Amino acid sequence: MDFFEAQAHAKKRTSRLVWLFVFAVLGTIALAYAAAVFGLNFVQGSRPYSPSFNRRTYENRYAAPVAEPTLWQPRVLFAVTAGTLAVVGLASLYKWNEYSSGGSAVAESVGARRVDPYTTNANERRLLNVVEEMAIASGIPVPAVWLMDDEPAINAFAAGLTTSDATVCVTRGTMEKLTREELQGVIGHEFSHILNGDMRLNLRIGAIVFGILVLGLAGRGILWSLRGVRVSREKNSGGLVVAIAFAGVALLIIGYIGYFFGRLIQAAVSRQREFLADASAVQFTRNPGGVTGALKKIGGYALGSSLQTSKAAEIGHFFFAQSFLSQFGGLWATHPPLDERIRAIDPRFDGKMFTPPEVVDVRHESFVTAGLAPAKPAPRDLTARAAQPLAAIASIGTLTSDQIHNAAAMLDSVPTELRTATQLPETATVLICGLLLDDRAEIRAQQYDLVTQHAGDDARRALESLDAPLRAMQPGQKLPLLQLALPAVRQLDPSDLDPVIATLNALILADGQVTPFEFALQKIFTRSLELGRKPGGATVQFYSFNALTAEISVVLSALAHVSSNVDLDARAAFTAGAAQIKLIESQLAYLDEAACGLAQLDAALDKLAAASLPIKQRTLVAAAHVVGADGQILIAEAELLRAISTALDVPMPPLAAAA
Repeated sequence: MDFFEAQAHAKKRTSRLVWLFVFAVLGTIALAYAAAVFGLNFVQGSRPYSPSFNRRTYENRYAAPVAEPTLWQPRVLFAVTAGTLAVVGLASLYKWNEYSSGGSAVAESVGARRVDPYTTNANERRLLNVVEEMAIASGIPVPAVWLMDDEPAINAFAAGLTTSDATVCVTRGTMEKLTREELQGVIGHEFSHILNGDMRLNLRIGAIVFGILVLGLAGRGILWSLRGVRVSREKNSGGLVVAIAFAGVALLIIGYIGYFFGRLIQAAVSRQREFLADASAVQFTRNPGGVTGALKKIGGYALGSSLQTSKAAEIGHFFFAQSFLSQFGGLWATHPPLDERIRAIDPRFDGKMFTPPEVVDVRHESFVTAGLAPAKPAPRDLTARAAQPLAAIASIGTLTSDQIHNAAAMLDSVPTELRTATQLPETATVLICGLLLDDRAEIRAQQYDLVTQHAGDDARRALESLDAPLRAMQPGQKLPLLQLALPAVRQLDPSDLDPVIATLNALILADGQVTPFEFALQKIFTRSLELGRKPGGATVQFYSFNALTAEISVVLSALAHVSSNVDLDARAAFTAGAAQIKLIESQLAYLDEAACGLAQLDAALDKLAAASLPIKQRTLVAAAHVVGADGQILIAEAELLRAISTALDVPMPPLAAAA
């Protein structure tokens, strides 16, 4: 299943989920209406449900007619429906707004702390390395890594609305009790949730279930408020208290019944996705023992995967394994049983779990497996595969062991000074400026002056200290370094970002032209920060290819001109790409360079970012055919293709390119 199929499945699951919760809310409304009708009939003097009530005796004694019980009361139904929808809707929106700041909000809610990028703890360093390798290999910004220090159990989760605001959070037990291969299996499982669109679905589930629960919490609050109230013996003095108590009990019962069924839906949806995430983790790492080893340690460990935090049940569907004791015979279990998950990967599993050591000593692992030394295998030559357009697109949203090994090798080949510079906001912004320095001495000197002018002398001195390792960088290392630096840059206040963007713009325009790499860096930088700060802002506005023919023409024409200096060859490359979108092939127009420059491309990509997934997919397929029309991918083509995929919010792994 590729990225686009996974996203389509996630959208279908979301639609089914919405309908299931609609039925749960309708059931809640029906129960609330029944309770309201019963209460009104009771207050009006009718006793339709009392077998000892004698209507004739009552009317003779009190000379008052007894109202017949009325089961159909439209006004009551309208009031109950409006009230229920208002409470559930507002509560769900409140919780969604709480989640809207991204995965960090979820991590903070469980008491986690962000792992210090400068940490000297071997276990924390190993954890950061594993996450960075997978992020570089998959082509997404490196997620922030959080640690639950107070949780000795083995568990982890990924949270966020997009790949640009994702976080990976693990417990202390996961970090200390798993080997690097097992840790890689767990992180691979979580990356599957990131790439398959499960994170946003998890947040929606949590928000809706909370909305239904609020009814029960309101009822409990009403009853709690009456705990000190005393009823007077005077006639009818307790009527109001009884009515309030009845409302509280009704809300409590109705709310928790709705919550019960909401949790059932939550658990059922979650269980279905865990098998896919396990299989994806095995596919990513090509090591079934990583995931099964972690699951066996959970099964053999006394604490297992159960967490102490009070949020364990509320966000239980986020985690790698069951985070709380499931009630109602396992109906609320958010994960399949451990032995079923293990057998799905290893059919020969004998049912034996094993107890993990208290702490895995990474000093006893090889330097390579600990991820602490630069002794990685050399990157494989992927040029031949990258030259195949369909293979390039098929790699989107996936991970392979080859990609992970190549990412690890690339990261280990980066000078230590540059890796260190990615870890703090101040040095990360300086490093990104350094990626734009020109090889020509006169332009480079001018750029240094621009850094002084926009960012000050301290920034210039910091940049000068990185000059030597920056000159030694290979072209293919620059965009991955940008990925590593983005999490640190996101920690800056929005007001501090404007000077950074102004400095980058000045450096790009220092020589009076914009190269494909400069455009790619700027686009990836701004788009990633935009989605990271407003993760809920990406919405679909265009579902028709016909509405975007001009923009697609600009994208394919711009790529064609980068691919060739000869107009005839550029036109042939454009034609190869346009042929991949049969629906509008005749409407796509080949444009000259002046009509599809980087400024026009930037505007076109901003509009295409709001297109539906099928449009994005076919556009990227067409783009890959354009750059692969001559049988190879040049560095400029690979960088521009990467920028286009980022602008469309589609993660593309690094592609090997010819010089």
